[in-house]
Amino acid sequence: MSVPDHATERPDGRQARWDRHNHERQQHIVGAAIAVIEENAPGTHVHLQQIAERAGLTRSVIYRHFADRADLDRAVRTAVVDSLADELLPAVALEGTIPDIIERVVSRYVGWAVAHPSLHRLAESEPAARAGSPLQRGLERISEQVMSVIVTALDTLGVELDDDERAMLDPLAFGLVGAVFSAVRRWLSVGAQRPPAPVLVTSLTDSVWYLIEGHGRSLGVSLPRDEPVQSLLERAALVERS
Repeated sequence: MSVPDHATERPDGRQARWDRHNHERQQHIVGAAIAVIEENAPGTHVHLQQIAERAGLTRSVIYRHFADRADLDRAVRTAVVDSLADELLPAVALEGTIPDIIERVVSRYVGWAVAHPSLHRLAESEPAARAGSPLQRGLERISEQVMSVIVTALDTLGVELDDDERAMLDPLAFGLVGAVFSAVRRWLSVGAQRPPAPVLVTSLTDSVWYLIEGHGRSLGVSLPRDEPVQSLLERAALVERS
């Protein structure tokens, strides 16, 4: 006897409520884990019992929602990296000069890392090179936004890229984001926050600007340091129409 389509395609209300309950419980456990991690020094091993106590649950309940400790750790890393990406992505916008944009993103990132050193250590504890790792996915989200802004600017400026030059934008954007992450990671690991955070932000901003300005020159594009991006794009549009 055939089964009606609606019976196989639509979960009943009880199943939907149960799925929602499971998701909320998982989020509660991840939030408890993050809270415990933040209470401890970077790199401190957090025991499952500590997480269970913070969540007000037993260890057995936690294991109903996560296959094992590695599964829970992966969910926590994903939540941490997603939170960082959500903090940074709004800063990647065509507002201000190019150094303004770079400084805005770098400053937000350094500020987050200083405020959450234990979460930063957790995020970096899984190599970004590992395919599908939370850190790699987070860096890709940020670098894709950076690349989108670069492509928009280049297209508006009328820069003609051959296939190889356009294909290089992705690894270059990912490399820029990864280089900043690595520099901040090293700065945090050395300790004592030397040089001070504002000096680090300025130095990283200058380094990224030099790379972008240099690549612009190689493409025949002059990128004045003090000209707002919108003004630069408007001037290029006027030249194209004249």
